[in-house]
Parts: sequence; C-alpha cells; structure tokens
Amino acid sequence: MLVCLVCCSEYGFAEKVVEGMFIIVSSITIKIHSKAFHASFELWQLQGYSVNPNWQQSDLRLTRITDPRRGEVLTFKEITWQTLRIEADATDNGDQDPVTTPLRLITNQGRIQIALKRRTKDCNVIASKLMFLLDDLLWVLTDSQLKAMMKYAESLSEAMEKSAQQRKSLAPEPVQITPPAPSAQQSWAQAFGGSQGSSNSSSSRLSQYFEKFDVKESSYHLLISRLDLHICDDSQSREPGLPQASVLLWQLSVCECSSAFRMQQNYL
Repeated sequence: MLVCLVCCSEYGFAEKVVEGMFIIVSSITIKIHSKAFHASFELWQLQGYSVNPNWQQSDLRLTRITDPRRGEVLTFKEITWQTLRIEADATDNGDQDPVTTPLRLITNQGRIQIALKRRTKDCNVIASKLMFLLDDLLWVLTDSQLKAMMKYAESLSEAMEKSAQQRKSLAPEPVQITPPAPSAQQSWAQAFGGSQGSSNSSSSRLSQYFEKFDVKESSYHLLISRLDLHICDDSQSREPGLPQASVLLWQLSVCECSSAFRMQQNYL
C-alpha cells in the first residue's frame, strides 16, 4: 500500500473527504535502508480513522477545528494494530567490536494518536503531535543488541534534526485567511451549545476551542503502561575471577518518553 500526500492545494472538500476515510489494512511492511542502519516494520490488522480532540470516534465534522482568524486547521487521527514487529540493525561499525546481532521487538495491541496543525491556504503542516501508546511490554536485550539500538537511535536522531532544520530554513509565505464553509461554522456552533447567534461570538468561541487543543510545537511521545526490560551480557569475559555472563532486570510502570522541537515556532 503506497500513500502519497501532496500538500499544494487549499484545504477544501477533497481534503475533508480523504481525511474522513476509514482505512483497514491486513498487513503492511516498511523497510528502511541507509548507510548507517537498516530497519523493517511489520504491522498486522492495521486500522486508521479520524477522531475528535478527545481521541474518540464521533461525527466527522467534529474531527477537525478550523480557525478562520489564524488560517489554520487542526485534525486528529488514530492508528491501531494487533501486532507490530520491528527489526533494526546498525551497518556502520565504527569500532573494533562489530555489531552483528539485530534488534528485534514484537508487541501486541497498540495505537498511535496524531494531531496535525496545517495552513488552510496550502495544507502545509506547521506542527504535529505524535503519541505512541503500548500496553505491557516484555523486552529481552543482549549487550550487542543494545549497542545496535544506540547506533540506530543516533542515526535516526541526526536525520530528524536535519529534516527539522530544512523545514525551518524554508521561508513561509504570508498566511491568507480563508473563512470556513457555513456548514462547518454551524456544526461548531452546535457543539459549543449555541444556536445561530452572532458570527463574532461564534468565531470567538471557536478561537478559544482551537487554542485549547492547539499544537504549539512538534513533539513525539512514547507511553508504555508497563515495561519489563531484561539486559543480558552475551560476551565472554577474558578477565579471571569475573562471571561469564550477567543479567540486569528493570521493571517500569507508566513509562513515558517525550521529545519536542521548538524550532517550529520560528516557522510560523
């Protein structure tokens, strides 16, 4: 399944139709190859759909928030799956100790929650928020796999930083404010508990609602309800008197890891 998104037109009816699609994929495989690492992601029973700002399925008109004053729109998506398999390996062995054991991780049910803020003029993404949520996770790592994971994370971090700097260097055009369709204004007026009152009052309430769920900067979050991490030493010690192998056990509850990119504020 190949999805190509081109953000070059104004946010309108066609974009709303695409966003309202409910996608079901039995299996998907993603492979990444670079000079520093190669990785593969396999997903089974994948589902993607739109949700409201509270991450619940509801009327599609309530899964987006358009602010005509800002000329921006917020959309919310959720992706779920039954099984996820990740395999990554570092190919750049800069030291004398080669990394030969690939990193493997198999998880059960999980989901990703995505919030996007885009310009209505050209659908260009201004900021995004991605939350990766997993249930109980048991992970057994050897020291060579841990080394491969560190090199993989380092290469991925460098690629993300270069991408953020490239987007920051792009000079944005002046924002052209486009008023939303009347049907969208009526839907939000009903959601706020009002009727067809004055347009200024409705627009003010809409701006406040937009501000409540606004994505100020791009951020990435990993939330695991429980993590059992076992790190095993698979190397043979050459020093006399030292044990041949050891195991380090970690158990964490409600583990959360977050990362934010504040340079997006300069892009507005």
